[in-house]
Amino acid sequence: MQEIDFTWPKGFQTGTAHAGFKEDQQLDMAWIVSDVPAVAAGVYTKNQFQAAPVQFTKNLINQNHELQAIVINSDNANSFTGQEGLDHANETHQLAANKLAIDPNLVAVASTGVIGKQLEMDKIENGLDQLGLAPESDIAHAILTTDSCEKKTTVSVMIAGQPVTITGIAKGSGMIHPNMGTTLGFITTDANITGEVLQGLLSDLIQSSFNQITVDGCMSTNDMVLVLANGQAENALLDQSTTQANDLADFKAGLKAVLVALAKMVAQDGEGSNKFVQATVVNAASVVEANQVARAIVGSNLIKAMLFGEENNWGRIVQAIGQTQAQISPNHLDIFLADVPLVKDSQKVLADQDQVATILAQDKIDLTIDLHVGEATGQAWGCDLTYKYVEINAAYEG
Repeated sequence: MQEIDFTWPKGFQTGTAHAGFKEDQQLDMAWIVSDVPAVAAGVYTKNQFQAAPVQFTKNLINQNHELQAIVINSDNANSFTGQEGLDHANETHQLAANKLAIDPNLVAVASTGVIGKQLEMDKIENGLDQLGLAPESDIAHAILTTDSCEKKTTVSVMIAGQPVTITGIAKGSGMIHPNMGTTLGFITTDANITGEVLQGLLSDLIQSSFNQITVDGCMSTNDMVLVLANGQAENALLDQSTTQANDLADFKAGLKAVLVALAKMVAQDGEGSNKFVQATVVNAASVVEANQVARAIVGSNLIKAMLFGEENNWGRIVQAIGQTQAQISPNHLDIFLADVPLVKDSQKVLADQDQVATILAQDKIDLTIDLHVGEATGQAWGCDLTYKYVEINAAYEG
């Protein structure tokens, strides 16, 4: 497996348009289209107020795990919009299917933006009129809202001698505390794989990627990650058979690399943030508990404020760990800032404060926690909490 320059897998094209949701001719609508029907998998927000496009697309994929196109708009979430919102999601997918001359049951929809506004269908129609298909487009930019940068990545994996490409894009900067997948993430691959296996891989890998990021502890109504696999690489079918075990493991590693890379990009672009933080937990009783502790650390507002203030208040890390349900050894906890020990066997270490200050002044902070109760490892990613975050969200249109 290797990371390569961003490109779409065989048989995928995209298009973008200014539909009118955003001002100043900014791109605000896009689609991803496969030349042929593709196997599809999805994971979705656990927020009880699932937005109309989430409900619609989830039901669509669950029918037969097959899609050929995804239509995306930004700046209007079509969330908390009742039956009218569901009707607009259905109308969007029908209009897109008509333009693409494909079965409507193969067209998913996704939206992001302000909650509580009905989707303006005249803008959807305007956007669809402009959308074309090309090997390259600015789709990673068109799906953004308060994001400050694009999130995109591509890896190449050899499967039974055939090169397979896996490409992903995502958006997300605020209202980031997913429990499924995240914000919006779209992964495409030309791998030949069954829908059952693809769904299983995504549901598994999301736990150690997008579900391990947090910016502000707020779970969006629109979180959704979709994966489309169109089989155009013509590799031997990836299924659960033992003969494909090694190939399946290689594909899983590639898919995980894309999901983790996108998740980190979202955390690093947290609204108003100055610092990206990675928490690594080692020697936990289980992966679930390692992930739980890591996420508690990056999700703590006290720790976020500590990092923003560049203060060595490691007691806040102890507090965050202790409030989880993870198994701990109270007298054997180690905490490291980068490679500098702050706590050893639950005792304060007299660290070089100049060295600590230099590390805390950096824009990437690594924390390592050794629980000394097992062999499992987990990671989570987040950012600091700044005055700018408050400013952005105090002024955000509702």
